[in-house]
Amino acid sequence: MIFDVTGKVIGQHQLEHRQILPQAGWVEHDAQEIWERTQEVIAGALKQANILGSDLAAIGITNQRETTVAWDAVTGLPLHNAIVWQDTRTASYLDGFSEKVKSSITHKSGLAIAPYFSASKMNWLIKNCESVQHAIAAGTARFGTIDSWLLWNLSGGVRSGVHFTDVTNASRTLLMNLETLQWDAELLNHFEIPREVLPEIKSSAERYALTDPHGPLGSAVPISGILGDQHAAMVGQVCFARGESKTTYGTGNFALLNTGTAIVRSKNGLLTTVCYKFGDQPAMYALEGSVAVTGSSIQWLRDQLGIISSAAETENLAASVSDTAGVYFVPAFSGLFAPYWRSDARGVIVGLTRAATKAHLARAALEAICYQTRDVMDAMMADSGVPMKEMRVDGGITANSLCMQMQADIMGIDITRPLVNETTALGAAYAAGLAIGFWKNIDELKKQWQLSRRWNPTSTSAEREVGYAGWKKAISRTLDWA
Repeated sequence: MIFDVTGKVIGQHQLEHRQILPQAGWVEHDAQEIWERTQEVIAGALKQANILGSDLAAIGITNQRETTVAWDAVTGLPLHNAIVWQDTRTASYLDGFSEKVKSSITHKSGLAIAPYFSASKMNWLIKNCESVQHAIAAGTARFGTIDSWLLWNLSGGVRSGVHFTDVTNASRTLLMNLETLQWDAELLNHFEIPREVLPEIKSSAERYALTDPHGPLGSAVPISGILGDQHAAMVGQVCFARGESKTTYGTGNFALLNTGTAIVRSKNGLLTTVCYKFGDQPAMYALEGSVAVTGSSIQWLRDQLGIISSAAETENLAASVSDTAGVYFVPAFSGLFAPYWRSDARGVIVGLTRAATKAHLARAALEAICYQTRDVMDAMMADSGVPMKEMRVDGGITANSLCMQMQADIMGIDITRPLVNETTALGAAYAAGLAIGFWKNIDELKKQWQLSRRWNPTSTSAEREVGYAGWKKAISRTLDWA
């Protein structure tokens, strides 16, 4: 995506790439394919905007954070398929850590001990791939998240590629110390990862390199912004102040709360992460909570139950009744994520009577999205002590006005949606632009944020608590099934 100085999209292009599923629980991507598709979408976006690469002031990169790739700096080729954030092949390896070690890792990194994060994926590559072992022995191995892979290629690859990452991506590896913002020797030792294969950790907004003139841009353009996707969405939503939050609604939900310069270690099942760091300014931190099943529950109503033929139908169907008739739907299809972290949980529909219809179930599915989001946000407020007066939202489900009104009513706060919904790409552009002076400061960015829609709560405190008590009761029915 290409943005002008006002934050308006002037060109965009997107392509899918393959999902590779070698066996149950394994998810991989072809890193070379990702680089090839990146070159194609750069060309497509420039064409749509009717500009040249040389017309760009700067480039920002954003990515799916934990996905891990290893490549050879001499050949320029990946040494194995990238192991994706969803991949669970390292679960048994992590189970082998003692509770003492797990506690130390969590304290230093702010993260849960889970195959979700990059470190155990790197360990697997080192232990299981001869090509990786040979490259390490030869001193040519490079490890990183997808941002590092793209930066290396954009800056010239085998000719002149730089090996950097930013603090937000590094904070999702289980290898970075939240206090020092550097790779931690003890953490590296736990996962048996040599420091020399890893990128240097930089801020989220600084001049990392120039693009290779022989590359897809055909010109030397500053690469000056890197942010993991959820952090980029925080920047795109201009959540720069302590207590500001955003929730991205997709197949699952990702919620972040800015905790300012304070590292808040969760006691309620959340992750502590770097929110962003601009240049030599102090790092800003965040609490993060993820919900596994939100938008995908609507897909389930469509694909498995057949009560709707498209996701867009959900709003009208749910709006045809005034309440759920006492029905609660907890879509714990693969367990419960934050703040419960119960892998034994399974989905339930409770409170059914003969009066219940598909409309009530559709409404209960929307309520489930909202209740799960409240679970996470309540945990954030409990951990941080920061009251929440407003939540900014983005993602596909925010087009469902009924769902957003439910969210306001269930949480008792205002819900706001921006005019530009592509907040992740915008955040990466903002970081890049700040680094080179395209925008002067964050105050200028704050002025650019435009409201598309605001939903104010219409429920009473008593109504909210009665409804939430029912949700908690439904949650209890999901446990101890697996």
